[in-house]
Amino acid sequence: MTAEAVQAAVPRPAEGSPASAPTNGERPLRIAMLTYKGNPFCGGQGVYVRHLSRELARLGHSVEVIGAQPYPVVDDGVTLTELPSLDLYRQPDPFRTPKRGEYRDWIDALEVGTMWTGGFPEPLTFSLRARRHLAARSGQFDVVHDNQTLGYGLLGALGAPLVTTIHHPITVDRRLDLAAAGGWKRRASVRRWYGFTRMQKRVARRLPSVLTVSGSSRQEIVDDLGVAADRIHVVHIGADTDLFSPDASVPEVPGRIVTTSSADVPLKGLIHLVEALAKVRTEQPDAHLVVVGKRADDGPVAAAIERLGLSGAIEFVKGISDPELVDLVRSAQIACVPSLYEGFSLPAAEAMATGTPLLATTGGAIPEVAGPDGETCLAVPPGDADALAGGLLRLLGDETLRRRLGAAGRERVLARFTWRQAALGTAERYREAIALQRGRAGARTLPGAASGGAAGTATAPSAAGHA
Repeated sequence: MTAEAVQAAVPRPAEGSPASAPTNGERPLRIAMLTYKGNPFCGGQGVYVRHLSRELARLGHSVEVIGAQPYPVVDDGVTLTELPSLDLYRQPDPFRTPKRGEYRDWIDALEVGTMWTGGFPEPLTFSLRARRHLAARSGQFDVVHDNQTLGYGLLGALGAPLVTTIHHPITVDRRLDLAAAGGWKRRASVRRWYGFTRMQKRVARRLPSVLTVSGSSRQEIVDDLGVAADRIHVVHIGADTDLFSPDASVPEVPGRIVTTSSADVPLKGLIHLVEALAKVRTEQPDAHLVVVGKRADDGPVAAAIERLGLSGAIEFVKGISDPELVDLVRSAQIACVPSLYEGFSLPAAEAMATGTPLLATTGGAIPEVAGPDGETCLAVPPGDADALAGGLLRLLGDETLRRRLGAAGRERVLARFTWRQAALGTAERYREAIALQRGRAGARTLPGAASGGAAGTATAPSAAGHA
């Protein structure tokens, strides 16, 4: 439904959904989950919202996902409310200028103006729309969960305590993109695009409760964003282990290597895997790469594929269904995560859950997910094509090693990284945030307490001045 069509009644899980009362006997929570981008087929944030909301609903909670384009996909038992932007980056006309009749208010004008000057407006403008929407529905939710919007609009009274997930600071992406940018014009463009990270840093420092997905991300949030360590809580996410599971009926394709990566995102390290593949094919001519992600028509990866003569050995696939993705991973002899940095790495967890042996770098939080080198994966340094090539050759040439690592990898995921475990841990943090706000409200009623607004709130800075 659209935001305008939301009824006053509190949303409940759909009839016939697998929801049940929370096992600890506490009453179910009414949760508003915010996501300014919700595409579950491109990027980890959309996957996070879909699977976490589903598992929270299965625990008996009422979950409403409030999102902008590309809209999230939600499962049975979860309500979706559309909070539309102007969708300025849609295909096939990204960076479009809307027609006059499309403008609805000053937030739309701010969104277009920021785009015109080379900035990325969506975290700010979504936060402003979300604040307005939540204000009109005050009292309908017990907790608001923001999925890394970190916009000024989320400071102040929202009608419920705020819990925010920061997967990893986007300042890390900014740093790596600047390092890969050639020429001062390109670097200036990158700086302007990432201008919203200044806002996110200011907002993050004022948040009462921050969730993150790994110990590595927790330290990055402290170092890059300046958030106090005692306000950051690690709740590991995971794989859908029912969907991502072994299936012996899917034939293994000799020489197949699978990775999930966009060719135009330097952080994902795809160029190093491309260079490694060229080395591997001198000894294993049937080695080939399937990339789940966007193909770039130009840029370093496209140039490397052409220069190394790998056009026939690398295939990009996009828009495949979940079952198709799972069968693709199952069919591979190796799953590879060549990233320079990851805040968690869902592709690593999902590949391990299928029993496919994993070759991964040690960038960011990947070792927390993939486990020890030689036990549950093969691990190599990030940005090292020679090391990647060595790991690929070792795995391609040793079936016993592949089977041992595949089995151990699945056991690791089952023990540590499932969405049900993530939902239980997240719900616990919701209750802590609710109790904290109640405690602050109670303190304000004591004799001599300062008068003022709602407990635990802060006044948002002027949004327009920080686009």
